[in-house]
Amino acid sequence: MALLGAIEAGGTKFVCGVGTEDGTLLERVSFATTTPEKTMQHVVNFFRQTGVEAIGIGSFGPIDPIVNSPTYGFITTTPKLHWGHFDFVGSVKKHLSVPIGFDTDVNGAALGEYMWGAAQGLDSCLYMTVGTGIGAGVVVDGKLVHGLSHPEMGHIFVRRHPDDPFAGCCPYHVDCLEGVASGPAINQRWSVQGSELTEDHPAWELEAYYLAQALMNYILILSPHQIVMGGGVMKQKQLFPLIKAKVQEMINGYLQHSHINDQIDQYIVPPKLGDNAGLCGALALGHRALNKVDSITTY
Repeated sequence: MALLGAIEAGGTKFVCGVGTEDGTLLERVSFATTTPEKTMQHVVNFFRQTGVEAIGIGSFGPIDPIVNSPTYGFITTTPKLHWGHFDFVGSVKKHLSVPIGFDTDVNGAALGEYMWGAAQGLDSCLYMTVGTGIGAGVVVDGKLVHGLSHPEMGHIFVRRHPDDPFAGCCPYHVDCLEGVASGPAINQRWSVQGSELTEDHPAWELEAYYLAQALMNYILILSPHQIVMGGGVMKQKQLFPLIKAKVQEMINGYLQHSHINDQIDQYIVPPKLGDNAGLCGALALGHRALNKVDSITTY
């Protein structure tokens, strides 16, 4: 069984791992995300000794995942210091001559949950992360969705709660979904870390109000067979029942489907791969690169 490499590239830390084609992780390391030069040196040093036959990269973004684009493989307009317009894939290829799969961290996580996790055996799934940022990736008919670029579902606009005076914190759109419901939005609105708030704090009702709107939009547009919600904010387990109830309330009987009406507890779930969702997702991207599987649906 082939050995695969995986890179989960986050704005705060990089996680690198080695695993097999069935999604089993054998080794993992992590280190802080600093400058590209220093961070990529850690990456190369780790993989040089592993003998991996392909590498998958799931990266923070925005990125350019369109293969025939002149900037394919780049991190593009990220606000992350030093990383704007960085040739990620090219940097890896300079040192490691193996097939490379490249996509967003959330698209990778969606693929990992589709292949080995909560959506295994289904035709489609959506993976949403709620943490320092908000993003989502989608698998449809076994393929990741791209268009002009990759989905940016964390930056949709949602209705403001009438009792929410917080202006929003997205540097681009102010009060988009990420601006009102990300981890930093919670911290700034309530002047404390979300982890310091009690389970019955009104913050969570407000958070559920915004996230449920987003899920309703995704359900109406994409109709995924499974929704998986991960990220640091979703470790607040009391959010799941609040979100599910509000999704049902907002859909208001318009969709008559057992997944929404009767089985919503099995429809909106945490990652089956747990904290390994992102790294296993990168492993899945490496698997498809090695086997030359067309993993992209472009509209």
